[in-house]
Amino acid sequence: MIDLLIGALSSGLASVLDYLSAHVLTCLVPAFFIAGAIAAFVKKDAILKYFSPDTPKYISYGLASVSGTVLAVCSCTILPIFAGILKKGSGIGPATTFLFAGPAINILAIIYTARVLGFDLGIARAVFAVVLAIVIGLFMALIFRSTDVETLKQRAMAPSVAGACEEEKPRWVTPAFFALLVGILIFGASQLEWALRLGIVYILTLAIAVLLIYYFDRDEVTDWGLETWISRRRSFRS
Repeated sequence: MIDLLIGALSSGLASVLDYLSAHVLTCLVPAFFIAGAIAAFVKKDAILKYFSPDTPKYISYGLASVSGTVLAVCSCTILPIFAGILKKGSGIGPATTFLFAGPAINILAIIYTARVLGFDLGIARAVFAVVLAIVIGLFMALIFRSTDVETLKQRAMAPSVAGACEEEKPRWVTPAFFALLVGILIFGASQLEWALRLGIVYILTLAIAVLLIYYFDRDEVTDWGLETWISRRRSFRS
């Protein structure tokens, strides 16, 4: 009896440790940093151009439904990223479409589904995930219309200071920064052998450090850290 109890406790502890390593460290933590970077570094105009409440629906919902393709994220990991684009001024509908579609259509999920259940079911999963995510997003925009009205009001009241205080950087820096963050998320959550996975993540982290040192000032890095912390708190409240 005691041996069975010890075995059950050991199995449960192993499951918890496996979850922490597979989901929290390799998925959630990088996602928090990505969400913080969206809030700190992505120009608000870029979000408003494609996901704003007054953007044509075929553009905003179409892009939102396929934007998660390159992100190897689960349903809990996508929450901080969802919170980041919502804070930047996205409409509740497109943001919700992104939230629902992301975990279902990321390229790894589609490949695994196709390999295990067959090519037809893999394609069906992708198609229906996109369609259902758009339907859910439209319903959310209809139900919470007041949220979009408030977002548009805040945007109208905000002073237009685009580029006034912005330090010029090479145009490739911000996209490269996000690509490296996404790379850490993808490789960290991959099924590669742990030593290879750790080596790749280490190299990507060094590349991020170089960008931060040479192309971002202290205030920007501090703002990124604060936004990352805020996104963590916002996600756990959700």
